[in-house]
Amino acid sequence: MVQVDQVVAGYTRDVDILNGISLHAASQEIVTLLGPNGCGKSTLLKTIAGYLRPRKGRVQLAGKDVSALAVHQKIRHCSLGFVPQTENIFTALTVRENLLIGGYYQSSAQRQQRIEQLCALYPVLRRKIDAPAASLSGGERQILALGRALMPRPEILLLDEPSAGLSPKVLHEVFDAIVRVREQEGVTILMVEQNAMEAMRISDRAYILSLGTVALTGSTQELVTDPKVRELYMGGRV
Repeated sequence: MVQVDQVVAGYTRDVDILNGISLHAASQEIVTLLGPNGCGKSTLLKTIAGYLRPRKGRVQLAGKDVSALAVHQKIRHCSLGFVPQTENIFTALTVRENLLIGGYYQSSAQRQQRIEQLCALYPVLRRKIDAPAASLSGGERQILALGRALMPRPEILLLDEPSAGLSPKVLHEVFDAIVRVREQEGVTILMVEQNAMEAMRISDRAYILSLGTVALTGSTQELVTDPKVRELYMGGRV
């Protein structure tokens, strides 16, 4: 579903953050990007989403080269959903209004039907449907952001730090919500995450990045017991 081949990208002309990075995520996989701050995780996600255009290499979604497409084109035409790390809901609007915006390109009947489906998947949305989004807790906001991204029924979902700022209990609830997305929606999920152990608990595979390249990759079962993972990412040898 997602294929990245030798991508080079950055925010300014002479500085590359990604240095020939390659990865893939198969249909209905959960794949996590791990690594220290500044290694290129979020930059890679933004490049796949279309906020950045690769200087070299290519990005493919469902076998189609989409390297030159902007994010709004990918969301509308390439079945892509994206949940950024911060400012991912409209706090001045209600929960219902946030969801309606997520289904902007759908008909009114389709949007209402989809809201009902998402409220069944995440009951907290139904309980708070007419509440201002500003009144939601951190975990509830993340679930609303997830629900809004799911409104147009994407086949690929990009998540940037879904656990950011959450308590351990709420973090666990949000990750369980991500698992339900894969199980009930059949979505391929590519996720950037700092909480390595919790992310690997729900993921099939992971990539560990270092200085804009892939340092290690494998199944989560392999990586969680690999001493190189602790040396490069966990901060100590075993």
